[in-house]
Amino acid sequence: MQQIFNFVIRNKTFLLFLLLFSIALALTIQSHSYHRSKFINSANGLTGGVYGTVNSVGQYFDLKDENELLAEENKTLRQRLFNLGVSVDSSFVDSTYVNGKYMVVVGDVYKNSYSLSNNYLTINKGKKDSVQQDFGVITSKGIVGIVDNTSKNYATVLSILSKKSRINAQLKATNHIGSLTWNGDSPETTQLMDVSKFAPVKVGDTIVTGGESSIFPKGIGIGTISSFETDISGDTYTIQVRLFNDMTNLGKIYILENLDRREILNLQSTIDE
Repeated sequence: MQQIFNFVIRNKTFLLFLLLFSIALALTIQSHSYHRSKFINSANGLTGGVYGTVNSVGQYFDLKDENELLAEENKTLRQRLFNLGVSVDSSFVDSTYVNGKYMVVVGDVYKNSYSLSNNYLTINKGKKDSVQQDFGVITSKGIVGIVDNTSKNYATVLSILSKKSRINAQLKATNHIGSLTWNGDSPETTQLMDVSKFAPVKVGDTIVTGGESSIFPKGIGIGTISSFETDISGDTYTIQVRLFNDMTNLGKIYILENLDRREILNLQSTIDE
């Protein structure tokens, strides 16, 4: 307290000046409408700027929670769309889904390889989340791979960037089918093999998942045609597909469970026998 008194005594002249200046300024603002409006506008601008900065900082720290809420909302919406057969957009989903109903689980990629011959991802969903082998994995842009193994809390996913990967795919415009593979060269491009020579293939056309899989719904985006050539036999095309997904930068993913998959596989096994 004594230090405060000493400070006031030492600076009494300056403090008296500030007091009188403040009184004069207040009287000027009160007695002149122009000065009063300018002061109010300036004060509002200052407080608005401060509140805006505080709000921006708060929003930044809330981004994780907001992203989680959006992911859950997207999961619900995609699940409904898969089950209703509604088109979303040209890069993700096409007309109708013929393989029954789908359940969707939201997850995150913990580890992702893309420079090996057979690449895998590790995701933070496992058996406790009802994730099983052969569930499809996608992002909002397109397919990622197929669940290979699971533990209680995690799962490994065979990436489409793997020489082991074989996924049924088709030309969106014509429904000509082929087998999506990877030659190990670039993480940006996969290959669509065994497409009929009668297919009207064009650079820029969209490639989507086919309707002959019990893993992925028909019409999930894969990529666009960057180039193509006929095979040695001359009967089929090999098509280079530039992927919608940046496979080197994956975060939020969606895991798809086809609720009719077991029934489909059982039926197909009777035909094979």
